[in-house]
Amino acid sequence: MLPLRDLNRSSTTPHVNRLLLAANVVIFVIYWLSSQNILFDQRFAYSIEQNFVMIPNEIVHGERLFTLVTSMFMHAGWIHLLGNMLFLYVFGDNVEDAFGHVGYLVFYIVCGIAAALGYIIAIVLAPEIGSLIGIALASDLVSGVLGASGAISGVLGAYVVLFPRAKVLTFLVYFIIPLPAIVFLGFWFIMQWVYGIFDSSGGVAYWAHVGGFIAGMILALAFGLKTKKARDARLRL
Repeated sequence: MLPLRDLNRSSTTPHVNRLLLAANVVIFVIYWLSSQNILFDQRFAYSIEQNFVMIPNEIVHGERLFTLVTSMFMHAGWIHLLGNMLFLYVFGDNVEDAFGHVGYLVFYIVCGIAAALGYIIAIVLAPEIGSLIGIALASDLVSGVLGASGAISGVLGAYVVLFPRAKVLTFLVYFIIPLPAIVFLGFWFIMQWVYGIFDSSGGVAYWAHVGGFIAGMILALAFGLKTKKARDARLRL
């Protein structure tokens, strides 16, 4: 189930969302070209991995906290990048419209950090939670975590609060159908919980998705709805 676009026109040009899309793509392309010895060399790509990927265990000990942000702009492969950028492209412009350009940038970074911290908390507590529910949960604190999906999950959480009835053109098996955002994103959110519980390999940071989504909802309820109402009032004048 993939979003193709939403039927919800933004009233402003999403400059920040476009810059975020460009930053993610450019950083990955430089990394990928270096890993292929086309631009710079593999040592440069390795240096990027070593210096800017978040290691949960380091964050727990208060080390290299800057990687909470730098890891948001890194991706493991083309599919990882393109999937994230699709969701950011579809949903980000309207959330930026509601928060304003500067507010959206702050919102995005805060959601990314909240997602990373939520993931770390889930990993630290995984043995206790697993014993309660009778399912072994992944608890790897030393593997690197990277990707924009935590911050983008915040965008999705805000979108479902701000535009629950907006239609999302969705590719579903062999069909393209318009689904209300609350249905599409609600199903997506539930699946992150399911994958987080039953994916014992820990290959994807599903708990970061859950944490980011919840953070986005909270920020939208606290700030986004107010700015959206103020924007709508200005447009009616």
